[in-house]
Amino acid sequence: MDRRDFLRQSGVGLGAAGLRLPRPAPRPVPTAAQLAWQRSELALFLHFGVNTFTGREWGDGREDPALFNPAAFDARQWARVAKAAGFKALILTAKHHDGFCLWPTDTTMHSVRRSPWRSGTGDVVHETAISCQLEGLGFGVYLSPWDRNAPSYGDWRRYNDFYRQQLTELLTRYGPLAEVWFDGATGEGPDGRRQEYDWPAVHALVRRLQPRALMFSDAGPDIRWVGNERGVAGDPNWCTVNPDAVPYPGAVGPAVEAMLQHGDPDGTVWRPAEADVSIRPGWFWRAEEDAGVKNPRELLDLYASSVGRNANLLLNVPPTRDGLLGPADVRALTGFGDLRRRWFEEDLAAGIAWRRDSPTLFTGDLPRAVRCDTILLREEIERGQMVSAHRVEMLVDGAWTTVADSTTIGRSRLHRVEPVTAAAVRITVEALGQPSLLPARIYLSP
Repeated sequence: MDRRDFLRQSGVGLGAAGLRLPRPAPRPVPTAAQLAWQRSELALFLHFGVNTFTGREWGDGREDPALFNPAAFDARQWARVAKAAGFKALILTAKHHDGFCLWPTDTTMHSVRRSPWRSGTGDVVHETAISCQLEGLGFGVYLSPWDRNAPSYGDWRRYNDFYRQQLTELLTRYGPLAEVWFDGATGEGPDGRRQEYDWPAVHALVRRLQPRALMFSDAGPDIRWVGNERGVAGDPNWCTVNPDAVPYPGAVGPAVEAMLQHGDPDGTVWRPAEADVSIRPGWFWRAEEDAGVKNPRELLDLYASSVGRNANLLLNVPPTRDGLLGPADVRALTGFGDLRRRWFEEDLAAGIAWRRDSPTLFTGDLPRAVRCDTILLREEIERGQMVSAHRVEMLVDGAWTTVADSTTIGRSRLHRVEPVTAAAVRITVEALGQPSLLPARIYLSP
């Protein structure tokens, strides 16, 4: 073996002058927890609290805890409905901006401890955590950093200590957490001062007490917000980001919006997107919004615009004043699950003979011509995200026809196209490195 062969096999290149050139730095890849989270695709968000009983979206912190009294509370129903519809986790609003705590915290009396529910002995967080365990679902919590009830809010040091104490209770009392959900919600304290949050200390606390939990926020560090509350991911959508572009939750500006929506092909960290949206016009339950519950087809569209664009979908389904998921919401979730199962029950490309005609061209001959309208593309993201652009062509009546021409792929890229009867499929990609595609799947939607 001569020197050139040795260097080539060891991954070190030679320049025109015979100089050794270092191999390009490896691209970021997901941790095992991030990979499992991306494969889970779907989670339910549960906005529940005193706002459920006042009909408000944002409480002011002066609500009487006696308002909270869900007479038929059943977190097991939440978990069973979610599981039946194909969701993998529940994330509960343990505390919203009004400061009312759904667990008997030692930090404030503004909690379920002063409510008539369960005669003041109830714990919504505990019952939800147990229900998730029984149904095999992940469990996560949202602890709003904005607290309109806390007297210390606006006093930088005192409130940060108070917030970390609440967070410590949630991290240590309820077993393993799959996700800890943060946002940048902020406001003024009683004396008019705006609170500054100590996010590095918060993240360090989660890492120490729940090392397997993933943290969500605009600034991650594990999962990023997609940048809107419409359930729509960007196109392109990279899992990699430049962390300096979004320095803290709640940061604003064009560069922040672009990073949240699209990520960064040259990003130095793996931080995939989560797309949150409510099944209702609002985030908390109101009877007058029953008619506005999204139907199964609309939920399927949201799935395509989030999971189908390399993001996970976090769908808010708020419990009623009885403490149950309402009939309209349950019907929508059940129909959504049924439609999705029917859509993906038969892969028409199963048994396809794929060949790699070049590093960037993949062709598959179907065993028989099939009628289809959906193409699902996936990268083997444990090796990183590489594809920056791709085109899908189908052999229709003996001629190659372009049915999709787009950007990134990532964990999953779902193309819904006009129905065609195809005999073969051809995928051309542009990539930042050696692309690793999983076999394409082809479906006919219900």
